[in-house]
Amino acid sequence: MENQTSASEFVLLGLTSDPHLQSFLFFVFSVIYFITLFGNMVIMIVISTDTHLHSPMYFFLFHLALTDICYATTIVPYMLVNFLVKQKTIEFSTCIIQMSLILLSAGSEIFMLSAMAYDRYVAICKPLHYQEVMNRLVCSQLVGGAWAMGVLHSIINTLPMLNVQFCKYTEIKHFSCELPPLLAAACGGTFLNKLVLLSSAAIFGSSSFLLTLISYIYIISTVLKIQSAKGRHKAFSTCSSHLIIVVLLYATALFQYTKPSSVSSFVLDQLFSIQYSILTPMLNPIIYSLKNNDVKTALGRMLGKIQVSQSVFLPLHIPSSVCTVPPTTSNILHPQLGSFQGATTKLAEEIQGQLSA
Repeated sequence: MENQTSASEFVLLGLTSDPHLQSFLFFVFSVIYFITLFGNMVIMIVISTDTHLHSPMYFFLFHLALTDICYATTIVPYMLVNFLVKQKTIEFSTCIIQMSLILLSAGSEIFMLSAMAYDRYVAICKPLHYQEVMNRLVCSQLVGGAWAMGVLHSIINTLPMLNVQFCKYTEIKHFSCELPPLLAAACGGTFLNKLVLLSSAAIFGSSSFLLTLISYIYIISTVLKIQSAKGRHKAFSTCSSHLIIVVLLYATALFQYTKPSSVSSFVLDQLFSIQYSILTPMLNPIIYSLKNNDVKTALGRMLGKIQVSQSVFLPLHIPSSVCTVPPTTSNILHPQLGSFQGATTKLAEEIQGQLSA
């Protein structure tokens, strides 16, 4: 066994070794990555440009879209490259950087969802105090705290990995340098790293989950007190998109990071990782676009502005008949036009005669 300084690079086994299947998967994940980038960038542009969406809820949604872009970009591009090359290697330093960015994005996302849950709690349970409680400073602190927790989560798990021993030839049974499969590929003892991973996942995951859960307990209890069915539907519709995303992310991510090794399997690990790290960032903007009327209306306004701007810059086609002055009306428009044209013609003939002489 050689220490981690001898392991200058790792081999990522990826999803499959079949060349034909790799070509198909390259196309599939290219489409998924394009939809992820396009959808989240559209959400960010709409929120930035539409003044109707300059509210705390969409401020958090803007940063959630940014987090999703970071999450997907950390994983998918390198994954696509590996579909096309034979040597599926990754340098040790690059692998550690990718791992730390995955931890940062995942940690930031779960706390961003908690901040969004708190925002919905204040909006539904304390609507009269919403503007006072969710002011710009509080929103900035919540977003900054979410990013800070992501950074802390990354540092706590990355620093112990620098001391892990790897063999000279190390295969990672995964498509990215995610922490659990990276620990499984280590040659030396990883008890401390697994303890740190389990503790951080339990502390960070459970704290953000409890914040979200408590917020929704109060939200549901308040919604159930509303007398009219229309009022209940309207109140709950404001947080239905967020609730779907929370379930999609927590159900797979928490299981992946806290499951015992006895239930671990190569295919199951890959599917869960694809769900919360690749599919969820793609689905977030789609869910918010389909389930949120304000976003759909803002998208319609943006598309309308684009169509108007295009029509303004289109070339103006004026019929020739409009520009041509009829002979019968030329003297009416300018009484001396006919004599002027005759004098011009005569002068041109005289100049031509002098030149020929």
